[in-house]
Amino acid sequence: MDNAQNEQANVQNDHSSELEQLREGESEQMQIRREKLQKIYDLGVTPFGQKFDWTHHNQQIIDEFAELEEQEVAIAGRIMAIRDHGKTAFLNLRDFTGDIQVYLRQDEVSELECQLFQLLDIGDIVGINGKVFKTHKGEITVRVEKLTLLSKGLRPLPNKWQGLKDPEIRYRQRYVDLIMNPQVRDTFKKRSQIINCIREWLTDHGFMEVETPMMQTIYGGAAARPFITHHNAHNMDVYMRISPELYLKRLVVGGFERVFEINRNFRNEGIDNRHNPEFTMLETYQAYGNFEDAIYQTEQIVSYCAQKVLGTMKINYQGTEIDLTPPWNRMTMPEAVKKFSGEDFDQVETIEEARAIADRLGAEYTEHDGIGKILNACFEEVAEEKLIQPTFIFGHPLEISPLAKQNKENPSITDRFEAFIFGRELANGYSELNDPIDQRGRFEQQMREFELGDDEAHQMDEDFVAALEYGLPPTGGLGIGIDRMIMFLTDAASIRDVILFPLMRPEEGRAGRGDNAEEASEIKEPSPKRDPEVSLF
Repeated sequence: MDNAQNEQANVQNDHSSELEQLREGESEQMQIRREKLQKIYDLGVTPFGQKFDWTHHNQQIIDEFAELEEQEVAIAGRIMAIRDHGKTAFLNLRDFTGDIQVYLRQDEVSELECQLFQLLDIGDIVGINGKVFKTHKGEITVRVEKLTLLSKGLRPLPNKWQGLKDPEIRYRQRYVDLIMNPQVRDTFKKRSQIINCIREWLTDHGFMEVETPMMQTIYGGAAARPFITHHNAHNMDVYMRISPELYLKRLVVGGFERVFEINRNFRNEGIDNRHNPEFTMLETYQAYGNFEDAIYQTEQIVSYCAQKVLGTMKINYQGTEIDLTPPWNRMTMPEAVKKFSGEDFDQVETIEEARAIADRLGAEYTEHDGIGKILNACFEEVAEEKLIQPTFIFGHPLEISPLAKQNKENPSITDRFEAFIFGRELANGYSELNDPIDQRGRFEQQMREFELGDDEAHQMDEDFVAALEYGLPPTGGLGIGIDRMIMFLTDAASIRDVILFPLMRPEEGRAGRGDNAEEASEIKEPSPKRDPEVSLF
């Protein structure tokens, strides 16, 4: 067994050990809680209550204490700590906005409420009616006048000090992760705010939000492998979309001049800290525009969201300061290769010269790859990860851009760009190909590449070609990987930290119907060379 395998085995053993410890501790405590549950029933109290009319969130009380002091409030939340001093007790109550202290005196509540309090546990959800005051230590507190049990927690929360640290457990039990880790809740609050800001910027600039099919009879719009399912009524296979691009451009043909979709895409590919098979994309299309318009949208949307949500365009990502202030840096793909390797693709005229450069740089290619594909392979090998500050790479070869318009001055390249931050692709856009004859030819070339073994090549889409034959105006298209954008803006190291429920293999012994439990226990997460999340076009 090599070092990597040993390391993986150790990680899995640590995870299994932690999970086993949690379950052993849970079993005993769950029995105790079940006994308390019965005692609550015996008191004539329903342990899983009804609607509670709250008046304030916790943070609102803290922020508005001057106006709310000695005022009646009603709050609700989860008990995160209990400090029982006999005749008095303090609770920490957590709601969506944060924690607040609750003070209970037995002589200020009913006998039933006193008995009920003795049966409460950390994790229970309660409603509190009472008055706001400040303790002699200066802590804003709610004095209990009425205690209502809203939900009895039958499973104990993780230890307060140990918390929930194992990443795999956190992803599998995101609900517990959200309870225990306020910074995780903050990340997903910011995610919602960022997506709202994206919509705000686009609608303010005349874009209309639309929805297009997630199940498609022909997949396209990206270089990726699809998920396949079967529609029983029509007795045919359909594909989960890898991109909505071809449908959105059909809408531009139909007369919608500025459209966008915040969509879920599905790619049957590897999983790592930047890739999840199901992910969120923004795609925009602007009639009578080009790739320069898409470049403008990219830097404006990202910087706008940073300023609105974070209050700054200078962010810290994984210890590195990133300046999102427009305009961003620009380089052609050959310029980037030359800058980081010294190799000059602008002087390459033959496939042999291109292969020689690739060999020197250690870039992989196949016997069927032309100069353009080899250039892209070299770029990925030596330049991509070095693009730390926001940078637009343009001048993409025609053979890797089957849906982009050719450059007028140099027909071997396209009017396309990719945006990189911290060595990762964030966005992709171009001047859309609107020549139906050219488009058909490129689809045919893609099919030939598919026959040669490229399982990510585009399919022939006759209806899309027909749409272009009705006339697509000059159009600029853009795709931004929202999950990655949120990673940057929340300083998240992994894409799984910004997706509420990332795809996970079933735990051993917990595989669903039709799953192979033995296979489910084997974790294999290949890291794809390409960045399928944003390779839309």
